[in-house]
Amino acid sequence: MPYSEPFQGFRLAFDRHGSGQSVVLLHGWPGDRTDYDELVPLLADEAEVIVPDLRGFGESDKHLADAEEFYSGTAQASAVIALMEQLGISGAVVAGYDIGSFIAQCAARMRPDLVRALVVSPPLPGAGRRVLDLEAVKEFWYTSFHQLQLADDLVDGDPAAVRAYLQHFWNHWSGPGYVIAKSRLDHLTRMYSPPGSFTASIMWYRSSGNPLIAYAHEQTPAADDRLSTPTRVLWQENDPIFPLAWGDRLGDFFTAHRFDRLAGVGHFTPLEATDTFAVAIRDFLTH
Repeated sequence: MPYSEPFQGFRLAFDRHGSGQSVVLLHGWPGDRTDYDELVPLLADEAEVIVPDLRGFGESDKHLADAEEFYSGTAQASAVIALMEQLGISGAVVAGYDIGSFIAQCAARMRPDLVRALVVSPPLPGAGRRVLDLEAVKEFWYTSFHQLQLADDLVDGDPAAVRAYLQHFWNHWSGPGYVIAKSRLDHLTRMYSPPGSFTASIMWYRSSGNPLIAYAHEQTPAADDRLSTPTRVLWQENDPIFPLAWGDRLGDFFTAHRFDRLAGVGHFTPLEATDTFAVAIRDFLTH
């Protein structure tokens, strides 16, 4: 398993498979690069697939540094861009879900020369202050909990607490047909349990990446400032934190997007709709 060269003091662990046009896959919370273990074989026969652990996750560096400077969407995207440059990648299809989606969109804005297309599941722009509605606040409680030292004290470094906490989200956010495998939960528990690891993973929520902050302060861009990267949106029907209704304003933020509703699918798109996710990526590889 290789590491990137240090960038801003952080190395990214990553896997590299296949050859051909480049695809970069960005995982979510609470996951790591193994979120894509079942999807990679569906792409590696015709693409070079790069799958990193984001800063603070998996086997990547987990320094407890300033959240905004090193763990925000822009900061995480800068690290992904640095990895792409180190590997000589340009014109890639970049795909992601959860925080990986937000980071992929940031990367496309920052370096359109490196990102030729996006395949993303929520979060996506457009929710605005609807994130402060009562039903949304009930679901996004954890983002406020993650601001507290109490989160570190109760969860960080305690494998039993880590397992119970992660299992809650994998159960609650998934669709009716998906159950996280014990082996997968075992793996994630190992990754998130070493002292400092859980805390590093929630540094995202202590930055402007926090969805409550990002949506509450969201501004509609001018028409010529919309993201022009061709984008395939895979919006899950059974995602409790990102309801389908929030997809009604995507045209205000993207100039070229296609919206696909994923029936019966919950939050974890690459695991719950693996074939659909792979087909969406492959469509950009052939056009």
